[in-house]
Parts: sequence; structure tokens; C-alpha cells
Amino acid sequence: MVRRPVALIVALVLFVEAFGIAALQWFLGMVVDNQDMSLAGLDPDVMSLSSKAGGVVFGLYFALCGLIALLVAVRDRTPVGLGRVLLISAAVVHGVLGALTWGLVGPHAFLFMMLVMGLVVLLLMTYDGRRSPASGEQWDGTDGGAGDPPAGDAPVSPPPAPTTP
Repeated sequence: MVRRPVALIVALVLFVEAFGIAALQWFLGMVVDNQDMSLAGLDPDVMSLSSKAGGVVFGLYFALCGLIALLVAVRDRTPVGLGRVLLISAAVVHGVLGALTWGLVGPHAFLFMMLVMGLVVLLLMTYDGRRSPASGEQWDGTDGGAGDPPAGDAPVSPPPAPTTP
């Protein structure tokens, strides 16, 4: 019910955030380059290049997390493996950035970071233990790594009795 809309909202927010963080870091790199500023004797060109590279890396990271959330919404399946790890790391990154933004930027930025972190955690939690659409049984996601819910309640037959010649 709420799984797909939450996953779509998370994907949209992460795509916007990916573009925003990349654009902000690129802008800061241009400012350092145009002002020819130096910090404690560091080369301004290196500072500018590293700011731009960091923006690209973080932008790609958030875009990849957004792509995973979009795939979760399209497939209506729980994220597994590397996708789950990346979404968990995105929640942790937003928690740490939220703690930093409270003091550096203000409470509005903190609330935004906590909102995004809460959405990512909600995405991860709503897909845990969801019902399998085919069988209607409870599925906890621990199926040995296959990624699919169990097939159903098929009875188990005992092995045939041994025959003696």
C-alpha cells in the first residue's frame, strides 16, 4: 500500500539531492578557483579540483541510491545485497550530515536531513517481512539469498521405503 509511493518519493528525493550536492560542490570549486584562495598553504587548484571531484562522487552515490529506490518501487520487491547496503549507508550518511547541519546550517537543514533519513529507513522497513503476493504467507526475506519468496505450503513427502531383494 505505502511501499511503492515511499520508494518513489525516496528515489525522487535522492535524485534531486544528487543533483543539488553535485551542483553545490561544483559551485564551491568554481568559487575557490575564481578567488584563487588558499587555505594553510594548500594549492588552490588542488582545492578546486578536489571539491569538484567530491561533488561528482557524492552526486553519483546519491544517484545510485536513488536508482536502487526506483528499482525497488518498480519491482515492488525488497532491496537485497549491495542495494540494501547502499540504502542503509545512505540513511547513515543522512544521519551524520543531519548532526553536522544542526550546528553549521541550522534547524531547517537538520529537519530535511532527518526527513530523508526517515524516508530511507521507512523504505527499508516496509519491505521487511512483507507478504508474498502469490501465496499470501508471511515472508521474512531469509530464503538463502535467492531473492524470491517461498513458493507455498507444499506438503513434504517422506522418502520411499527401501526395498529388499
